[in-house]
Amino acid sequence: MTERDDPAAGPLRDLARELVDVAVTIQDAAAHATAALTDDALLRALPRAPGAARPAYRALLRATTNRRGLGYSFAGGRVATAAAKAGAMLGAESLAVRVLATSLRLRVAAVAVTHPELTGDPMLARLIDAAAADRDLEAVRALRALFKDRGAVRALSQLAPVFGEVLALRALLDENPLNDATAWLIATGRGFATADPVIGLSNRAIAVLDVGKGAARRAELTAAESARLCTRGSLLGFLANISTIGTTGRALIQSVEGPDGVIRHVLHAPGMRIGRPDGESPQDLLGAFSSAVLAASPYSRALALAVADYGTPPGAELALVGHSAGGAAIMNLAQDPAFCARHTVTHAVAVGSPVDFKRPADQRTWVASITNQHDIIPTLDGQGAGTCFDLHPDWYVVDYCDSTHLFPQCHSIERYLANIADDLPEARDLIEERLAPFRGRVVRSQAYLLFDRPPDPAEFPFPAVPAHAVDGPGGTAGLPVRCHDGDALSAYFAVSPVAAAGLLEGTGLGPAVQVGGRALVAVHAAWNRRTSAGGYAEMQVGVVVRGPFRARPGGFRASARSGPPGLIRRGSGWPGGLDLLREAGHRRSGSLLVGSMVDSPAVHAFGPRLWGGETYLTPLELRLGARTAHLAAAQVLTLRGRLGPGLSVRDPGLVGYSGTAGDVLRSCVRARGRARLHVAPSLRLTVEPGSDHPLAGRLRELALDGARPLLCLSATTRRTLRDAAVPVPPG
Repeated sequence: MTERDDPAAGPLRDLARELVDVAVTIQDAAAHATAALTDDALLRALPRAPGAARPAYRALLRATTNRRGLGYSFAGGRVATAAAKAGAMLGAESLAVRVLATSLRLRVAAVAVTHPELTGDPMLARLIDAAAADRDLEAVRALRALFKDRGAVRALSQLAPVFGEVLALRALLDENPLNDATAWLIATGRGFATADPVIGLSNRAIAVLDVGKGAARRAELTAAESARLCTRGSLLGFLANISTIGTTGRALIQSVEGPDGVIRHVLHAPGMRIGRPDGESPQDLLGAFSSAVLAASPYSRALALAVADYGTPPGAELALVGHSAGGAAIMNLAQDPAFCARHTVTHAVAVGSPVDFKRPADQRTWVASITNQHDIIPTLDGQGAGTCFDLHPDWYVVDYCDSTHLFPQCHSIERYLANIADDLPEARDLIEERLAPFRGRVVRSQAYLLFDRPPDPAEFPFPAVPAHAVDGPGGTAGLPVRCHDGDALSAYFAVSPVAAAGLLEGTGLGPAVQVGGRALVAVHAAWNRRTSAGGYAEMQVGVVVRGPFRARPGGFRASARSGPPGLIRRGSGWPGGLDLLREAGHRRSGSLLVGSMVDSPAVHAFGPRLWGGETYLTPLELRLGARTAHLAAAQVLTLRGRLGPGLSVRDPGLVGYSGTAGDVLRSCVRARGRARLHVAPSLRLTVEPGSDHPLAGRLRELALDGARPLLCLSATTRRTLRDAAVPVPPG
């Protein structure tokens, strides 16, 4: 027996449903009266026959504004709508609103029969009573006290069974006219909440931010993931598959040979991808929101493209299984007439999803909706445990409650899977019976990585650069190394020119670039998340030099008028430019590397080809925040602190030199994207105490222990191309 089947709650819900009908009837009567007030024939009759027309006009006006009549009940038309909103702002109510509010209070009482904690808990009861009695200040104080005492997550979890009803009550009774339509939709069950019930911001205004035609690319599962996929079709097996691929931006399609020998197919759609919206995955927060409030979204379009690529034959039977946002997305597919014309959608199973106002295009599609009453996500469409409507008499709706009341635990696919397996045997067996045609041997599985829009080619943004193989101590490696996504930090320090000159001696390079009589030293670090050589972190330390090319008169000078001090090169052939901010491929100045580090054995094997000098294999960590940075190299240094505000510039890339006199190598990292220039950041470099690492010793020679950089360059979502270091001819 589900919670909604409790016999004690039934009469309360029946009365609440009858009051909704009464409220709608009153609202319709108000609309007719308002229409009569603005009837052109009546208005024209007033001047000609005031004795007959004016009493009727006054009677209609009293009926729509008098509290003993319909209350302040203007409805319909631009003028009446404006009048109704003005009245709402002044606190005027209508009889229909009062009846509908009573219906919502009855629903809360019905839920409290089976959830006694709602009224037995003083803090919850205080909030619900204040919202129901239209005491705004008291409701705010009660909510604040509840959040402070239990935290937002626990408080919302406890309110989840009546979350929609409480929000609708507030929207009906407050003085904000922008959320009235949403309150009516929630309270009458006529449709999805079109706006935020608190302030009235349109849901579509947020959903339209999730743009894209969708895209899907085949993805290979790991050996461990493949081993965990179900080998025979079943409800529990399909839900376990969703748990296996997780909220990683992927979906899964399987083909099952049914008991009758027919091959059928199952689409698995996981829930929201954790983290901030990234503009790439349709499973992010925006994708989840748009999937719930719109009839189509990049998520559902990406799923449709995955099914098309999978190659299901026209008219083949297809079952759709989704969790959370994935459930909303598969219901969007089920209600798409074009998709259903190409495929026979036989089943749609949505778990923990807001799908109450979605309708399959094919009436033969069997739909099951499974929701935990303490799960907030299914209530986002305005209908939760307190609803008094049977919105889908032809669906199989499982609305239950278990001992796990805390969100997000009660929303996880693992918790739903455990509930269905152990606590809901009747529902499990019925759904398994309906899925009987899909109970058989799995003959094919294919995962897909989903995107908001088609991704760039693997070679982008360097598509014309040919790849070549080089031999190294660890085997053959492909160069150039393409990084498709990474972070980078370059910090420039002022050091003693004598110490810098000592490191430059015998290299054939120098002198060092100076700022106010001090030499410049650069510490560069990068976390290359996704590259053609795998993910790896790197760090280089170098003395900034003018390069091995022919020197020009003027050298380097500081210019406060043209940019940051010490970075302007007079006579460089690039008037007014910041030489260290110039594109790496056209730059003379660079860093004579005094030490390079990398944390990947594979990259370390051919590191000398990339940097041209000695490379150390060391654990590295680089974290860039909005205005903070943290760099740690084991046994060598830490560099951390606040970057502060930054000026947006083009990412200049990196130029490095290495070698001895007569044999100079130049390495170049070409970059695409934007970087931020931070002047006088609050970072501090600390050399690891007692470290005997060679690079730690060089940093101490340069007196960089405890130093702060003059400026920094930071870049996120960076794309780079790094080729082998090449000899530089004498200039």
